[in-house]
Amino acid sequence: MGEFTLPISISFGHCDPAAIVFYPNYFRWFDRCFHTFLAERAGGHKAICAQLGAKGIGLIDVKANFPSPAVEGDEMSLVLSIEKWSDKTLTLGYEGKVGDRVVVSGSEIRGLFIQKDGRMRAGEMAPLRALLDPLP
Repeated sequence: MGEFTLPISISFGHCDPAAIVFYPNYFRWFDRCFHTFLAERAGGHKAICAQLGAKGIGLIDVKANFPSPAVEGDEMSLVLSIEKWSDKTLTLGYEGKVGDRVVVSGSEIRGLFIQKDGRMRAGEMAPLRALLDPLP
């Protein structure tokens, strides 16, 4: 279903006192990668939501594994892949590498949130899929 790569230069400010990347930064990078993907593929989060009548493409679940540390000065390539579409969710996979070494792997489950009958609800994913993954 295609991939998207975001290069990330790791700096001192991304690291903890042990001089390795502070793990919450990976979650920030997952989110940044997703939103950069949206911008390049379909005009960005705000434009997509306006087009689909949605309030947001929000996070439902996220997880990560950190098999090898990344440190200041590393150049990481973070690859996003669309793993699965369901009626109400989208599952994204992430893999961050420094050279050939995997430093993070993870996933997110996201939903398309709509306002209906005065409540926030999960919307159907088919319209979003048509924008992001035009080849079935």
